[in-house]
Amino acid sequence: MSTVQSTVVSEGGVGAAIRQGLNLFKLRIGVAIAFTALAGIAVTPGRALGAAEIAALGFAVLIASAAAGAFNQYYEVDLDRRMARTRGRPFVTGALAPNAGWLWLIALMLAGSVASAALALNSLAALFVFLGAFFYAIVYTVWLKRRTWFNIVIGGLAGSFAVLAGAAAVTPDLGVVAIVLAVVLFLWTPSHFWCLAMAYREDYAAAGVPMLPVLIGNARTARVILANTVALVAVSALPAFFGMGWIYLAGAIAGGTLFIARNVEMVRVPSRATAMRCFHASLLQLALLLTASIVDRALLA
Repeated sequence: MSTVQSTVVSEGGVGAAIRQGLNLFKLRIGVAIAFTALAGIAVTPGRALGAAEIAALGFAVLIASAAAGAFNQYYEVDLDRRMARTRGRPFVTGALAPNAGWLWLIALMLAGSVASAALALNSLAALFVFLGAFFYAIVYTVWLKRRTWFNIVIGGLAGSFAVLAGAAAVTPDLGVVAIVLAVVLFLWTPSHFWCLAMAYREDYAAAGVPMLPVLIGNARTARVILANTVALVAVSALPAFFGMGWIYLAGAIAGGTLFIARNVEMVRVPSRATAMRCFHASLLQLALLLTASIVDRALLA
């Protein structure tokens, strides 16, 4: 058995191993981040990328994100054991053994993703791919998460770098709309994650993680989230002044209106149920925004 191989303790066999891998590498998050990079390509004027180049960028972002997600779980086994939400993760349950071989695999995945972006696209796109993984794995997970409530604010740059990677793949000069979308992702992450932290405040308190709801309570956190979300929605409308069309603006307004409405509901009743509704609204808001940006450029450019 290799150092990165482990026995799956459940009776699911190959199916269970696949599920453990999906869990470990946080591939659903990786797909979302790769989609964000595609939006960066779509909104950036410049040369048209070929299908192989687009696929190379999407693959690079996905694998880099997967590497960062796996490192997050490798590094946080002690925290995950203390949180009900994360006790089923494979390193915690023993389904996968957290040995040093995983660090080699994670490093190879990240190096391969960065190298493929550099070879298929350019060095700036590769740098942004690397920075996205670095900010999540090291800046957020290692340096900030256990020390400050500001952890997820700075950690939110991980998604911003995906947008910039897509833009840099088109032109090293980037573009105003791509930069604004990077700011949108930066603002979106705290609103999104603090909703989840409100819903699982007891978990984070038990683990000793200084998430904002642990420090100031759910009621005050809900008001902070609302203020941040209002700023987020306002910024998300700005690309309409820099060349994006009505499809983009409609998506931004529709998603933003829903997200703010859920925020207001959460301020009125700062419960676990309203926090989770707000959390899911944040996902829909981002999906609408990114989809609208891609469709807008495909149909109206």
